[in-house]
Amino acid sequence: MLKRLAKVEERYEELMRLMADPSVAQDYERVTQYAKERAELEDIVVAYRAYKETAEELEETKTLLTDDADPELRELAEAEVTRLQARMDELEARLRQLLLPKDPRDAKDVIVEIRAGAGGDEAGLFAADLYRMYTRYAERQGWKTELLSAHSTGIGGFKEVVFEVKGRGAFSRLKFESGVHRVQRVPITESSGRIHTSTATVAVLPEVDEVEIHVDPKDLEIEVYGSSGPGGQHMQKNATAVRIIHKPTGMVVACESERSQTQNKLRALSILRARLYERERRKQEAEVAEARRAQVGTGERSEKIRTYNFPQNRVTDHRIGLTLYRLPDVLDGDLDPFIEELAAREQAERLQVMGEAG
Repeated sequence: MLKRLAKVEERYEELMRLMADPSVAQDYERVTQYAKERAELEDIVVAYRAYKETAEELEETKTLLTDDADPELRELAEAEVTRLQARMDELEARLRQLLLPKDPRDAKDVIVEIRAGAGGDEAGLFAADLYRMYTRYAERQGWKTELLSAHSTGIGGFKEVVFEVKGRGAFSRLKFESGVHRVQRVPITESSGRIHTSTATVAVLPEVDEVEIHVDPKDLEIEVYGSSGPGGQHMQKNATAVRIIHKPTGMVVACESERSQTQNKLRALSILRARLYERERRKQEAEVAEARRAQVGTGERSEKIRTYNFPQNRVTDHRIGLTLYRLPDVLDGDLDPFIEELAAREQAERLQVMGEAG
């Protein structure tokens, strides 16, 4: 590990020299490329330098632990050795985590698709709650969101809502939200006060560009129609909404959020590429592990990853066994307690795999 870290530090210092070179400074693309690589290495280098400094300090302190040392000084030195050793262990664990291969999708922006599952109108209302929860979470993270398409139920809910989240590390955080979410509450229409259980499915797809997923124009059937969204008569008169059918897979994508047909077409193609990318990724994963094939399941209540129980003010994530009794905060976008725990579990599993491979 220390050899790898030394090479990382060496590359970091080389990048610093290159960026300070006047001849390189004139090349904007190279500077941008070097700056990005340096930023990716910075956390590792900072932790590695702290590790080396602590190791030196530990060795120096150990020299004070001689038999003829003053008892009081020796006691102080022993306490300092214990502290420094704990710090070394902490930094080593941190460095092992930082050296883990990164998921190349983690830095990508995402497309989030929420669909009402089992439960009728109540499932549609819950889908709207989840949409608000994720947009509020994005606000807390300083990310931007943009609604791409929505099919409402007419009572404030969604049959389906698709939106984009742009921001640093969006996929690395939101990827844990894919799956079936279950709600337990008394619907407004329920006069007897009976608790109703319904679900919504969430799919988090990393945005991909044309280089990663090539879509042959011959495989597409493109339809245009009048939008039913904001814009009123102007949008109805001019057929701005776009529906794209991918003939080889039968996938259908519609987008009507933009005022121009061209923008809606570009948005729809972006969603289609993300779905095709995810389809291919899941197909490859299925060859390795059948159990990991489905991202969101069928929307059945038994497949839930998280339950939102209104009567008990409780949210439970079933994957990690974490329960919080502050449901309004969670629905207002306070998702970090769950996401941090899920990220830690993923990291622990990867470290275990790396240890077994080693």
